[in-house]
Amino acid sequence: MTLKIGIPQRRARLATRHHLTSPAESVHAAADAVVALHATDPASVHLSAWARVKGDGVAEVEKALYDERTLIRMLGMRRTVFVVGHENAALVQAACSADIAKKQRRLLEQHLGQQGHPENVPDPERWLADVEDATERALRARGSATAQQLSEDEPRLKQQLLMAKGKPYEAIANVTSRVLFQLAVDGRIVRGRPRGSWISSQYFWAPMADWLPDGLAEWDADAARFELARKWLYAYGPAPIADLRWWTGWTVGQTKKALAAIQPVEVDLDGVPGVVLADDLEPVAEPEPWVALLPSLDPTSMGWIERDWYLGPHRAPLFDGTGNIGPTVWADGRIVGAWAQRADGEVVHHLLEDVGADVERAVEAEANHLAEWFGEVRVTPRMRTPLERRLAQRS
Repeated sequence: MTLKIGIPQRRARLATRHHLTSPAESVHAAADAVVALHATDPASVHLSAWARVKGDGVAEVEKALYDERTLIRMLGMRRTVFVVGHENAALVQAACSADIAKKQRRLLEQHLGQQGHPENVPDPERWLADVEDATERALRARGSATAQQLSEDEPRLKQQLLMAKGKPYEAIANVTSRVLFQLAVDGRIVRGRPRGSWISSQYFWAPMADWLPDGLAEWDADAARFELARKWLYAYGPAPIADLRWWTGWTVGQTKKALAAIQPVEVDLDGVPGVVLADDLEPVAEPEPWVALLPSLDPTSMGWIERDWYLGPHRAPLFDGTGNIGPTVWADGRIVGAWAQRADGEVVHHLLEDVGADVERAVEAEANHLAEWFGEVRVTPRMRTPLERRLAQRS
């Protein structure tokens, strides 16, 4: 007989394991609890940590990232930037980033050979390898550098590509960012401190060997996928297999192979087939009532592709056109609304359903707490959603 695990139990696990009902001991522990913190929007890292640690989030995140360097910003699952602890970073590198690196290298070499401006590069493979080595040498000489500084040291980074020739969106761009992307996804360089404040998306680059002298542990790709899938299932399971495949960006074959090694138990998720770790069948205790204000692209909000069990009918106002979720209000394991920060610093929210007076008061208190934490800082999500825009602009 197939074990049934209902929505209330999934929500209880989400609340407990993602540290939304009890604070994590550290930013590192909070990141590990969700495997990785989304970092495409730099503010989200700090806000996700604030929601789970409740300390001085900015100082604690920056200490972990730039002083102690127990967390690293890297490109991983679905070609997305994450902040990850060293152990999980090594898994992500072997299980996800290495495949992305191969695909992006082939694509860049193709573009160099066919879409170079004003001329194509005669031997793209050799040219790219030479430029990468020269760029890494220049970076080691400086210790850390911006993309602009590196393009001054290595002029070939200013090689141009003509993209989408003949299309209305035709554009000419330097290869600087793509070469740095390639070096980063190969694990040779790393994003260091931002050029500005913690909400800046421009970073100084550093050699990986200088940033982390011991480097990341080396993993066999299959073994890394097994371990990453196991960690994801503990943090996000039980869940449909499609959720794991989407979150990792793996192929069907890679996903099946990882699960075959794990040998999870098949379960019934209220009529939807799913899997759970064989040693994780005992129910988690229902937590006390809770609310949370999570940022855009928070790992909990973006942890699954099948979201009805915590999102309900609220998809349209909360997502942008490319599938990115905005700032959300959570209550007892489900999304019930959205929030935004206005130009005067006020944190406002809108509830999409009747949650009762007690929850409304708890959400209001959390919004005031967040506004106080922001202080003079003003944050606009990089991915704007319909409801967040309306809330931010409303007078």
